Parts: sequence; C-alpha cells; structure tokens
Amino acid sequence: MKGQPMEKLTMLPGGSPETQGAVQAPRRRTFHTTTSFLYSARESSRRLPRRGRSEMERDGGSSGLDLRWSYLPRDLALDIVSLLEASDVCSLGICSRFWRDICSSDSIWIALYGRRWPSEDRRLVASPSQECKAFYMNKHKKMASAVSAVIKYVEESTRSGSLEIHFYVKAIGDLTSMKLGFRDVQLILFRREQNVLLNLIGFHYCISFLEIPTVDLMEALEICQILERQVCVRWFMLCRRFYGFPMPNEHHSHIVSLGDLAMGKEDEVFDLLNYGITNQGMRIQISSVGSNAT
Repeated sequence: MKGQPMEKLTMLPGGSPETQGAVQAPRRRTFHTTTSFLYSARESSRRLPRRGRSEMERDGGSSGLDLRWSYLPRDLALDIVSLLEASDVCSLGICSRFWRDICSSDSIWIALYGRRWPSEDRRLVASPSQECKAFYMNKHKKMASAVSAVIKYVEESTRSGSLEIHFYVKAIGDLTSMKLGFRDVQLILFRREQNVLLNLIGFHYCISFLEIPTVDLMEALEICQILERQVCVRWFMLCRRFYGFPMPNEHHSHIVSLGDLAMGKEDEVFDLLNYGITNQGMRIQISSVGSNAT
C-alpha cells in the first residue's frame, strides 16, 4: 500500500516523531469535532440537486465547497481525517476537490493501514509503484474474500440452527491461519447482520488468539450492537457406564450473552468451548437463541 520512505511509514499524518505517542490520547476527545466536520461536508453535498451531486463526484468536488474548506489548514485537515475509518474517508473524499486531495494522501492510508494491521505496516515498503490507498483496498478485499470462505463453511456446517464443536473449532483455526486482525473481525464478523454463531467465533478468536483486552472487546461489542446477543451451549456426556451397564446420556444446556462471556461471568461455558473438542466422551453444540438466528 505504500511506496514511501521508511521514515514516512512510521509517522502519522500531521505529526512529528516526538508527537506520535500523543496521537492516541486525544483521539476520543476529538471525536465529536471530527464527526461535525464529516457531517457538515456530507450535508453540503446532499443539498445539491442530483445532477449537481453526480457532476461533483465526477469532477471531484465543487468550487463552492472547495472555497469553504480552503481556509482549513492542511495539517489540521490531515489530523481530522486520520481519526476516521476507511469508509468515512472514502465518503468524505467525494465532497469536494479539497477533501479529495486530503483523503487521497498517502499519509492517511498509511495511518489507516497501520491501525488495522499493526504488525504488517512495514510491508507497505514492498510495493513502491502502488498508491497507498490502492494497497489498502487490495488488502481489504483479500481479507474479506478469505473470511467469506469461513462464513460459508460455518453456514453450510450449521444444521437446524446448531453448530457442532468440531466445526466451530475449525472455523477459529482458519481465522488464525489467515492472521485476521481485530479490526477485520469488527468489520466482518461482528456485524449485526451476521449470524450470532459467527459473532461468537469472532469473539472467541479475539480472546484466545489476539488476546484483546476486555475493555476493548466490550467496547467493540457495544459499538457493533451485539453485546446482548445470546447463544445456547448444549453438552452431552456420552457412553457412561456403571458396573458395566450403560447409563442414560447426561444432558446440560446454558444460555449466555456475548457480553457476559467478555466480562468473565461465564468462564465455565467458555472453558467448555475450549475443552470440548479434546474430550471424546462429550458432545457439544452451539446454537442461536430466538431472534439472534439471523
């Protein structure tokens, strides 16, 4: 995604090496300011007639909007845009020529790439001839395509709304092999439109393999509006015998929410999901609860 010198790859837009550590601290405090800038720019474009919007998108903006935003210092504009998500940067980029120029800046897409795939940001050096934005988009498409294969596998393996533990574990293993990042999980698997079983698989992957802190995981679940979604975990003790005589299979079930799992209130169930695949005398099924099935 980048053809920039190494020094630029390690810097966020509008900052110096000494100020890079301070970027995260004001991120939340400037959220409302950033949102107001984005909202104002979007509303300005929406008030144009349809034909006007079409021409604006084709030409990269309108001179009126350019004049309005031209008084904003470029460094400040870069700082603002660097706080946005990639989808918002793309939307803002069609509002005017000024914002198109800002949102196409390599430094913006270097920062976005580094936030989403922090362990891979230096790979941007490997493609000196490719625009940073194009590099980011290609990486996103590659990850989305890989995860879609896991989603299809889970959907095909689900029977009557239930997923057997060995299918569940394999799906998590596939995510691990593709080195999915936390932001990838949020964008793809934590979507409310996904089945709650996929939400749970993404959640389990974040805890066991990415080791995401509880506070960050809870925030992500809440933002994605899946914190209260529930699953039912059923487990059966099989092939039990007493003095050589077979005993009835022991059956248990428990309904848990993703929020309770994240808070550690249901460690027994989470341990069961980790342990069940290694216990040949146990059968475990995970299913959606009520309206969570979709």
